[in-house]
Amino acid sequence: MDSNDRFDFEMERRLYYLDPELHTRFRSAVFALQYILSHYKLIFPEYTDHSNLHSLTVIDFCNRLIGDRLDRLNADELYVLLAACYLHDTGMGITMKDFELFSREIDFGDYFETHSRDHYSITIRDFHHEFSGLFIRKYADLFDIPSEAHRQAIIQVARGHRKTDLLDEKEYPIEFFVPNGNAICLPYLSALIRLADEIDVAASRNPILLYDIKSLTDETQIIENKKVRAVRRLEIREDSFILYVDPSDRVILRLLYEMAAKMQKTLDTCRAAVLGRTPYVITQQRIELVELSPSFTLPQ
Repeated sequence: MDSNDRFDFEMERRLYYLDPELHTRFRSAVFALQYILSHYKLIFPEYTDHSNLHSLTVIDFCNRLIGDRLDRLNADELYVLLAACYLHDTGMGITMKDFELFSREIDFGDYFETHSRDHYSITIRDFHHEFSGLFIRKYADLFDIPSEAHRQAIIQVARGHRKTDLLDEKEYPIEFFVPNGNAICLPYLSALIRLADEIDVAASRNPILLYDIKSLTDETQIIENKKVRAVRRLEIREDSFILYVDPSDRVILRLLYEMAAKMQKTLDTCRAAVLGRTPYVITQQRIELVELSPSFTLPQ
């Protein structure tokens, strides 16, 4: 993360200034989510962090991606984006009862032609954005969401953090109105959360006190944790994202370059949705890796 901290908590401050009531509703939702977000560990005990710490990082990245353009967002857009940042991974920790209920409403397509229905955790992982949307819809009252329109907007933005088609004008209209007449730009907010979620790959994601690689047994998650640990720092520049990586493990380094290519595709998708459909902009155009030498000192 870069050293420019002038955007820290900027969305929260701006929301409080524009609409204290919506800010209070957001804070109430955060309080209710403290336990819910950690529930994913019961299903994915070795998975990379999807707790409230990850949600806070996604919010921080959204603040930095918006930057000086924050005053273009109205209070309802700020509220929806903040709430979606906290709620976007709730589908990772659903109960078996909700899994069975929600599965009746999800279009899995031909997914189960190549995946077993018995491995419900894999299904949850691959469709957790859809499970999150259904979780938000079912438990909206718990999160003090003010209206049906706000609930639907939060659902769409939370779902939008992966896989959904941000170019779909029906699913993601440029103007989605809430009861007070404010319009919410769903493709822009969804692109922000998708990109912010995608770039949360630095070592700080898995605090060393919480994630001891030596204690892990799942080979896939061992690799994933090693990749995260090897990304020593993420720097957000006006035109790019710079990943400073430890190159000492050549296998992990190769996987990091593959990861960067995937991140670039996500960045390209988000830029296309925003530049092609909205009056907003995502200024970053590329993902770059910098291999650290033993004597290299990270910029402050």
